[in-house]
Amino acid sequence: MEYIKLNNGVMIPQIGFGTIGLTDQREVDEIILNAIDAGYRLFDTAQGYGNETQVGNAIKKSPTPREELFITTKLWLADATYEKAKLSIQGSLDRLQLDYIDLFLIHHPFNDIYGAYRALTEFYKAGKIRAIGVSNLYPDRLIDFVKFNEITPQVNQVEIHLLHQQDEAIDIMNKYHVQAQAWMPLARAHKDIFENKYVSELAEKYHKTLGQVALRFLVQKGVSLVVKTTKKERMIENIDVFDFKLTDEEMIELKKLDTKGSIVLSHKDPKQVERFASWERKY
Repeated sequence: MEYIKLNNGVMIPQIGFGTIGLTDQREVDEIILNAIDAGYRLFDTAQGYGNETQVGNAIKKSPTPREELFITTKLWLADATYEKAKLSIQGSLDRLQLDYIDLFLIHHPFNDIYGAYRALTEFYKAGKIRAIGVSNLYPDRLIDFVKFNEITPQVNQVEIHLLHQQDEAIDIMNKYHVQAQAWMPLARAHKDIFENKYVSELAEKYHKTLGQVALRFLVQKGVSLVVKTTKKERMIENIDVFDFKLTDEEMIELKKLDTKGSIVLSHKDPKQVERFASWERKY
């Protein structure tokens, strides 16, 4: 596993394991323990996933020392105010059964994210959180956020994959020393990647799968990734991308797959904002 140094010196695994959609305790135990055995050390959860308790329980069953693990969670958007966030952050610590959380993100760019970030900053200064950041902040909002907060976010987790490469956003993040982290880096196995002739040729050349080529492209761009699967063999496959390197010419050719748009949602779409605001609490 490769690691990336964040702007505060904390080292983050470049590839992490996502837990969205996993709520059954037996399944969570099996999947997380399998992922640890496969080599994963970063585990990504969120208050909105409704599984912090289950993830915390699974982690406690692992013989892997706590200091070798990197746990990320995210603040529920209804709690994104200063006062509510303070209670909510402590709630995550309690549900995860941890003395500290490695990375705490504000999940969506809605509500009073500035007040919520002040609360995160207080827990960060108290040593209860090792790194703080945001998720789904577009370049203009990220600049504003960096300029008007005491501590620059360590991470911005956004949708990044071959079909939505986010070059402008990554350039802005790099300029302000914010680490780009990709959610859904395999684009839900979209056919425009997994049925693409050129990606198939690269997979054959390097004796890798199409998914590994797609992930390697992001790794070489310096992006941190959060992948998810329930299958042990796929866990191993997704993390096995550090033993080959795409050429400059191949990276340029793969850039042609960029549609410069989300294949999932836009946080600027009024209907999506209304949908987010209507979500019920899951924890």
